Amino acid sequence: MTADRYTRSRIIFGPHFETMQKTKVLIFGVGGVGGYAIDALYRSGIQNLTIVDKDSFDITNQNRQIGSEAIGQVKVEALAKLYDGITPIHAQVDESFLQTINFEDFDYIVDAIDDIQAKILLAKKAHKRRFGTYISSTGSAKKLNPLFIKVSSIWKSYGDKFARKFRENLKKQSFKGDFKVIFSDEAPHCKALGSCNVVTGSFGLQIASEILRDIQTTHKE
Repeated sequence: MTADRYTRSRIIFGPHFETMQKTKVLIFGVGGVGGYAIDALYRSGIQNLTIVDKDSFDITNQNRQIGSEAIGQVKVEALAKLYDGITPIHAQVDESFLQTINFEDFDYIVDAIDDIQAKILLAKKAHKRRFGTYISSTGSAKKLNPLFIKVSSIWKSYGDKFARKFRENLKKQSFKGDFKVIFSDEAPHCKALGSCNVVTGSFGLQIASEILRDIQTTHKE
């Protein structure tokens, strides 16, 4: 067997590895959650990644965000240097920007944004897909134990104020769709937006796992 960076990925994914390499993933938000999703997908063999974020790295990102040593640099551009071949888009996620995206060009779409209004806009644009190919992260701040992380429909998420606010605002928009979310019902450990990468990173890794396992399930012969 040829020894290269994907040797062990080929072993575990078997005949699905070639499908993975052709899979196209669009990720919105490259912070504490999105960055780990990017890393896991890229290292597993999915390199056709397009990443979208409006921010630059600052010093307070360094406790949880991949690439955050590049303080002051645009996040997507710094990550594009770390992960050769991915497509960076430095943009604010709003109605006008989303009009420029053809969501049908992608097999999976990940929402790792922490702004409720942007999440709602994205959900309204991208949810009309097979369940599981649009995945959204809810609140990963204020928590310390990844064992509380769960995966379900947005409408079945519970125990998290951010997820509740997300649901309530979707209802106000008369949103009738459904999509998969990553959430945690762990009680918060602080009032302000403290965070720890053992949870934010685990959210991102769980998102990557959902995608990788879905590829295997969908393409079983």
